Amino acid sequence: MSVKELEKEQAPEQASFGLVAWLRWAWRTLTSMRTALILLFLLALGSVPGSLVPQRGVEPDKVARLYEQSPALAEWYDRFQLFEVFTSTWFAAIYLLLFTSLIGCIIPRTTVYLRELRRKPPAAPKNLSRLPHHAVFESDLGVERAAARLRKQRFRVVTGDGWVSAEKGYLRETGNLFFHIALVGILLAIGAGSLYGYRGNVLVVEGDGFANTVAAYDRFIPGSRVSAESLEPFSFQLTDFNVAYQVTGDKRGQALDYSAHLKVNESPAAPARDYELKVNEPLEIDGTQTYLIGNGYAPVFRVTDGKGQVAFEGPVPCLIEDKASMTSGCVVKAPDAQPSQLGFLLRFLPTSVPLTDGTHASAFPGELNPEVQILGAFSGDLGLRSGKPQSVYELAEPEVMRKLKPVLMGTDAPKPLAVGQSVDLPGGLGKIEFTGVKQWITLQMAYDPGRFPALLAAATAVVAIALSLMMRRRRVFVRVAQGRVEVGGLTRTEGSAAGFAEEFADIVKVLSAGEKDVR
Repeated sequence: MSVKELEKEQAPEQASFGLVAWLRWAWRTLTSMRTALILLFLLALGSVPGSLVPQRGVEPDKVARLYEQSPALAEWYDRFQLFEVFTSTWFAAIYLLLFTSLIGCIIPRTTVYLRELRRKPPAAPKNLSRLPHHAVFESDLGVERAAARLRKQRFRVVTGDGWVSAEKGYLRETGNLFFHIALVGILLAIGAGSLYGYRGNVLVVEGDGFANTVAAYDRFIPGSRVSAESLEPFSFQLTDFNVAYQVTGDKRGQALDYSAHLKVNESPAAPARDYELKVNEPLEIDGTQTYLIGNGYAPVFRVTDGKGQVAFEGPVPCLIEDKASMTSGCVVKAPDAQPSQLGFLLRFLPTSVPLTDGTHASAFPGELNPEVQILGAFSGDLGLRSGKPQSVYELAEPEVMRKLKPVLMGTDAPKPLAVGQSVDLPGGLGKIEFTGVKQWITLQMAYDPGRFPALLAAATAVVAIALSLMMRRRRVFVRVAQGRVEVGGLTRTEGSAAGFAEEFADIVKVLSAGEKDVR
């Protein structure tokens, strides 16, 4: 046999890394503590866009405004599902991976924990002077008396021939385990809320009402287990809405308080009751919470067509263009006008003041001098019968309609209309009249059956992590021989030796109570 053949025969075979080995490695990596912490960090990091970017389920008007102001940016946001962060596929992936990782961490830790609970403290070492904490005193203290005194200090005690071994601090591992279980409980509660809960948004104008049915929502996001029959049959009417503003000082115009006055019927047969809805003080009916999340103005218009018929009359919710002054953009559509459909682009000014260049602007968000600017008047097909969805805040195709020049406009910067004023359209097509001002509010209804379980799980997690950080495993050993008592102690928690020194001194005092010559 040649040397090469001999080397080839003696060379060790390389272990193959097959599918099973890859799966085992992937599982160990996923269930490691480092991976769980990384996923927890990613979950928190992934929640940040949900606070910075307006969400469709909470602020649909801000999403629409972002599409108008920065369509390219809004397109990218939508592409990465940043308008719906908490229902996005990537957030769900992090959520499920974290859930799996925590389960994989808890199962082996529970086994180890139960094994530790059954395990007795080890026998006392022969040389206690080598331990980090050590004391000696003369006494006729026996093993049984020493064990009894340590039991009073809530130690688990084991005795032997001339020695006592004691240990406590198991709550540290208990807290650590319950912290991980509580995290799983939070994830399960969130999952239950997404399956059996629902959220919805609705815009309500003063004087109008709302009934908790699917058809009444402007936007409805049900869980996969929610049906139309799952909704609680309550209703209410918005009788009045008030906003208090700062009127003087550097913060002039800042909103101080919002208050919506409702007439609430908790069931079809229940009598109406008054309720004052405020920000962060939701109306709760059988677990369904109604939050006040936005407000704006809804000026009232009357559109008369060329035949003298009232083609449109009512409040028009306006989209806020400037939050500081509450300048808002409105669109009025009169599809029933004859002989031609009419559309108007308007701007509402809550406190209109003239500027030096002849234009008008709102100087205060409150309704002190409400006026409406007519930005454009159009006649022609509004496209409402085309089957294509349209926003109530815009005319779908104003470029294909005929632009009109109302009689009282006259200049590029027309004088706004005050309440009670009207403007005639050319060619006998009719007129539009500004008849009053109402306000609208946006509400979010949310039913989440996992809300209280999540709260309990979160409270458990806080208590558990506090126990895990504050408690420490420590052992105390006592040896008794010929009137001499030797005590040694150590902690099983890294970095807690300094804190144990005082406790060890107290333990020695308890053991030597009534004795003498402690060294």
